[in-house]
Amino acid sequence: MVYWEANRLRRKKVFRQLSLGLPMGVILVTAILINFFSGWYKKADMELRSQSQSSQASLILVVIIAALLIVSFIVVFSVRHKWEMYEQHYRELMARKD
Repeated sequence: MVYWEANRLRRKKVFRQLSLGLPMGVILVTAILINFFSGWYKKADMELRSQSQSSQASLILVVIIAALLIVSFIVVFSVRHKWEMYEQHYRELMARKD
């Protein structure tokens, strides 16, 4: 309880949340990109290769933007959820103490 009292506001800051949740988000997006570019779905791969060069570039840009959005969402959501769980547990313990 003493640790959480001292560090609860520091752990709520956005920069701290990014540094803690970033590895999980990057791992998930890396797995998605490997799956996307591996070519396991032959029909979609043939469709991608039949498009023009500019539409392929725009598709890759959309995939990169989506990957960044997925990483940021995973990072913020997971760390905020974890913080809320710790905060709830802290408040329950403080209520028992009083």
